[in-house]
Amino acid sequence: MNILLVDDDLELCALLKRYLERELFSVTLAHNADAGLEEALTGKYQAVILDVMLPGGNGIEILRNIRQRSDLPVLMLTAKGDEMDRIEGLEIGADDYMPKPANPRELAARLRSVLRRNRSADVAEANIILDELSIDIDQHQVSRNNDVLDLTATEFSILCVLAREAGKVVEKNRLAEQSMQRSLTLYDRSLDMHLSNLRKKLGPNRNGDQRIKTIRGIGYIYSPEQGESAA
Repeated sequence: MNILLVDDDLELCALLKRYLERELFSVTLAHNADAGLEEALTGKYQAVILDVMLPGGNGIEILRNIRQRSDLPVLMLTAKGDEMDRIEGLEIGADDYMPKPANPRELAARLRSVLRRNRSADVAEANIILDELSIDIDQHQVSRNNDVLDLTATEFSILCVLAREAGKVVEKNRLAEQSMQRSLTLYDRSLDMHLSNLRKKLGPNRNGDQRIKTIRGIGYIYSPEQGESAA
C-alpha cells in the first residue's frame, strides 16, 4: 500500500517511515501544506497520514480540499490537545485521529483498520494503466494490448509494487518484502529470477527499452515510456 505522510517533524517522519516500511507499507514524505495537498491529489496513494499543524497551511484545510475531490482515507495527527481540532477533522471527513507523538505500532494498526474499512473503494480504483499494460488488481490479471499475460502470483505481485511506484527506484529488499512477504538472505537470487522471467513475459516497451531496469546496488525501477509514446 502506498501511503503519504504529511508532517514537518523530520525526526518523527523518519521514525514512522522506517517502521511502516518494515510493516510493508510504501511511504512517501511531504513536509509542508502545499506539497502535501499536491501529492495527496495525484491518485498514487491508498491513504494519507496528515498532521494538523504544517508550514504554509493547516491540515484541516488540506483535508477539506481532499474531501472536495476524493474519498482518499485520511488519518489525522496532532500535537495539540484541543478536542475541537479532533471533532472538526472528523466532521470534515477524517477516517481516524491520533495524538502526537504517535506510537508507530498503534499507527500501523489504525492505518490497517482504515484501509480495511475503505477496501471496497480501493478495489473500485485498483486498476493500473501503464504504457500499453493494464493491471487488474481484483482479477489478478495483466494485459498487454488486450492480450492476457501468463504471470505467476509472485511475478504479478512484483509488477504491482513496481507499477505503483513507476518512475521511482524501489529498494531490493523492500521489493522482496512487499511482493514475497519475506526479506532476502545472503546469496538469495530468487527475486532476480522472478524479475528475469517477468521481463521476458512483459517484453520491451514501444520504444524498445526494458520496462523494468536494475539500479545496481540499490534496487529496481519501472521506467515508463517518455514523450508522445507514453500511455
